[in-house]
Amino acid sequence: MSEKSSPEEISAQLYRYDRIADKWNGFEHWGKDQLEQYRNNGYSAIEHVLNEKEIEDAKRALFEIIFVDDKGAQIQFTKPSSELKTEEERELAVRKVSEFVEVDERFKRIAYHSAILAAVRDILGEEPRLVQDMALLKPPHGGGEKPWHQDMAYGNLAYEKAVVGVWIALDEAALDNGCMHVIPGSHADGATPHYAVRDWQICDSHVAVEKDVAVPLLPGGLLLFHGLLKHGTPYNLSPKKRRALQFHYVGASVSKLTPKEYKRFFTNEMSGAEC
Repeated sequence: MSEKSSPEEISAQLYRYDRIADKWNGFEHWGKDQLEQYRNNGYSAIEHVLNEKEIEDAKRALFEIIFVDDKGAQIQFTKPSSELKTEEERELAVRKVSEFVEVDERFKRIAYHSAILAAVRDILGEEPRLVQDMALLKPPHGGGEKPWHQDMAYGNLAYEKAVVGVWIALDEAALDNGCMHVIPGSHADGATPHYAVRDWQICDSHVAVEKDVAVPLLPGGLLLFHGLLKHGTPYNLSPKKRRALQFHYVGASVSKLTPKEYKRFFTNEMSGAEC
């Protein structure tokens, strides 16, 4: 895409909306079929995991961190905080909230939800360790794109073994407000170089958009996904909010990649390849 491409053009050309992921209903029947799907596709989508109270508690906790007391959590704005004069301006400018699990019990209960941890434990084959917590917000009428990427290409998630991501919808994540999109099986391609374009991302021309599968979720539904799965979320051009939680887990025995290994896997520093 060119630097002058509009959000509408990017959303139309880099994502497709006619293929929808299969989803399981709850974790009650989590077992070898779901695990096999995860291994083959690099993801598994599960609806109806969080109940209504857990969803509302998380939304309330987010509101309080953004507007009342951040409790030491980190808030990332798209504009300088000093320019945000009203609550609406502040809410529309929040892109990400992170590091909140240890300061708010409502988030901790979700991060250590027994059914979620049991599935992650099955995937990892050992006890999971939480290594990242954040909320990703796409406000109405222009919530930003997260271009195609692999989560392990971000240095804080670059481990020697696979990271497991858990992406949880707090609002309905639909085709028109920035639901997740994935390339099934792309985790098997291994590490892919990333470039600083619209974000730290896979080069647009290197994404197999024709294989894209959208993963719309109801509030309380989630996506389990491999840290090397290629995924992204288009702009939210709708009048609806799209708030989601994301947690990353690694096996308790896993170590970080060295800086040299990270460069070899996820950057073009050694190959010289250009986007």
